[in-house]
Amino acid sequence: MTQQPQGTPTAPTRFRVRQKLTMMVNRYEIHGVGPDGTEVGLWAFAEQKRMAFKEQVTFFSDAGKSQPVFGFKARTRMDLAATYDVTDASGAPIGKFQKDFNKSLLRSTWHLTTPDGRVALGQERNKNIAILRRVWDLVPVLGDIPVPFLFHFDFTLPDGRVVLSSTKKAAMRDVYEVELPVVDGHPLDWRVGAAMAVALDALQSR
Repeated sequence: MTQQPQGTPTAPTRFRVRQKLTMMVNRYEIHGVGPDGTEVGLWAFAEQKRMAFKEQVTFFSDAGKSQPVFGFKARTRMDLAATYDVTDASGAPIGKFQKDFNKSLLRSTWHLTTPDGRVALGQERNKNIAILRRVWDLVPVLGDIPVPFLFHFDFTLPDGRVVLSSTKKAAMRDVYEVELPVVDGHPLDWRVGAAMAVALDALQSR
């Protein structure tokens, strides 16, 4: 069974996303994080196939992929502005997200919606770093030089309150610290938060 988030429903949810690269797939591990920053267990495991024509990622309770827990799937093929539906283990919708292609030309921007009516705008926290990354990739002499730019995202409601933050840590492998603050009495569904956090890494260049 997947280990559920620790604490009460009114406490912030924190977890860590670890990425492991292989030749054909990207592997992601979602680990719960306690108040002291230590990992408290594996919540979910997922694999994302590279160069898939229609993106679909399923999260399982363990690395053996014995039990599906949730997942996300693109509605259309090869669409830079596709909508992705997040569903639970039974296929019921629990959220959706979409990349804003036009705004993302300068600063990666996403729209996240949940069934309880929350509509959040997600953007790279530092606009200057966002622009620098794009300039670096466009210059042939520089583009081939790997630079570990650290990008951070905040998802905010129209009134400015943050419902999801994802911070990339300086590490040999991609590691993201994710927090779902309490808003209106409860945090965002951790499954939606985990799907969005993995998508920020897996779909960033699309």
